[in-house]
Amino acid sequence: MGDEVIIVPLIFFVIFGIFYLFVSSRHKERMALIEKGVDASIFYSKKVKNTDLLALIIMNFAILLMSIGVSIFLAPLMHSILNVREGIAYPGTIFTISGVGLFLGFKLTMKMSRKEL
Repeated sequence: MGDEVIIVPLIFFVIFGIFYLFVSSRHKERMALIEKGVDASIFYSKKVKNTDLLALIIMNFAILLMSIGVSIFLAPLMHSILNVREGIAYPGTIFTISGVGLFLGFKLTMKMSRKEL
């Protein structure tokens, strides 16, 4: 009973800590550049990417959900045809095919961003 109460705030604080460290270190770097009088243009890219961020997120999320659906469809086939235990077939196919889906989404995202440069 007590484990659930500890894990949820712990996950929240870890995400908050990572975000805080990212923002505070970026701020410190920029303040150091301002103190030295250096131009802060190194933080900005010269090439403007026209890639719509929302479209990329939706595409990657859709590929992930499709791969999870395919893996849920393939797990019973593995269980019945190949006699793989059900406790191994479901998590194994879900994680493996979801990883393949994420990799495919990454490759498609890279292809789209190169195409629009």
